[in-house]
Amino acid sequence: MIDLAVAAAKSASAWAQPGTLAFLVIFGMGVILYFVFRSMAKHLRKVNESARLEASQAQPPSDAAEQGQTGRGQGVQAGPGAR
Repeated sequence: MIDLAVAAAKSASAWAQPGTLAFLVIFGMGVILYFVFRSMAKHLRKVNESARLEASQAQPPSDAAEQGQTGRGQGVQAGPGAR
């Protein structure tokens, strides 16, 4: 009877090895982190879109019209003291 208990204690099961348990813990953390990062990316997209919408609403309509009319080809306008 004691010989059977000693033999059972010495037999290595797949769950008794530290490598298997460590792999499962790291793999589980990887799966959890995948979903956490996916959720974070979704929330960051919402925040970015909200910030763009807020910035476009905060800009006065007259400024938006002026920016649309100036065009890209014009340079900086000279002030009264410029040469």
